[in-house]
Amino acid sequence: MEPLQAWLGPAWTPVWTLAKIVAIVLPLLIAVAYLTYVERKVIGWMQVRMGPNRVGFFGRKLWGLGQPIADAVKLLTKEIVIPSGANKGLFLFAPILAIAPALAAWAVVPFTDRLVLANIDASLLYIMAITSMGVYGVIVAGWASNSKYAFLGSLRSAAQIVSYEIAMGFALVGVLMSAQSLNLVEIVKGQEGGFWHWYWLPLFPLFLVYLIAGVAETNRAPFDVAEGESEIVAGFHVEYSGMAFAVFFLAEYANMILVSALTTLMFLGGWLAPLPWLPDGFIWFALKVSFVLLLFLWFRATFPRYRYDQIMRLGWKVFIPVTLVWIVLLGIMMQTPWAHLFH
Repeated sequence: MEPLQAWLGPAWTPVWTLAKIVAIVLPLLIAVAYLTYVERKVIGWMQVRMGPNRVGFFGRKLWGLGQPIADAVKLLTKEIVIPSGANKGLFLFAPILAIAPALAAWAVVPFTDRLVLANIDASLLYIMAITSMGVYGVIVAGWASNSKYAFLGSLRSAAQIVSYEIAMGFALVGVLMSAQSLNLVEIVKGQEGGFWHWYWLPLFPLFLVYLIAGVAETNRAPFDVAEGESEIVAGFHVEYSGMAFAVFFLAEYANMILVSALTTLMFLGGWLAPLPWLPDGFIWFALKVSFVLLLFLWFRATFPRYRYDQIMRLGWKVFIPVTLVWIVLLGIMMQTPWAHLFH
């Protein structure tokens, strides 16, 4: 590494940073593609169906492992149809605005205590700021399409995202109070000592709120009113096709992985082993993220879709009051002899 650094000179820092970005984004995009495959397989298994099982590699079916590649090629080769009355620039910019925050947030996500692109002190604040930008992609897509259906669908989706983002933010306030740090690495280190020290236990109501609000935030079933099959149209991306639609699709799955990773870091101990005598490492982080993702898929296969008024009532009249009350109780408990139970 040192000879390469000496050879590149001043260019070493940007080249090394770019290499680390590629090392994060490339596996993430592959994971997003194969999450669609896993979802179809898992839900197929739950519903006693086969799922994808035809497209493989080298002339072999191989359980349909080539299906995500075939889907990507299909979407790349399809024509992007832009409505005649649409704002072309914003119409094409909206999918980028939707997926960019989901990718940029990974800059501060620690995979282990040392494996992180940017270990900044205010990483939790950065996550909350950058992920809140995703709603603009939804609004811009609906407005730029010059369609009343898309515009109304975008407003409905934006209202849902903003509502549950507030509950998620309040849930993270509880984590911040317990860890007494905005740094994600320090938040995970505050959970050392075994799974009974992870924040899911003392902050259990906030853990449930964050997990369920994360499902709603990503427009996943049973909160997927944006593209519900029972609705008249597909929502804010009704006018999109080809790769432009695929980017919205990828943004949803990238957000699922991001919410699962954040749930793991905030409440499930991140890369920490469940028992103190087991070695910590990235494998625990990956297993926990996979478990939370399985819950996303399980919810989709199990629960019927909520009505929109039920979704908004749950967010504003249940989740936000619960988080506020628990934050107050947590603040009181932190001033008592039992404060060690929460930190």
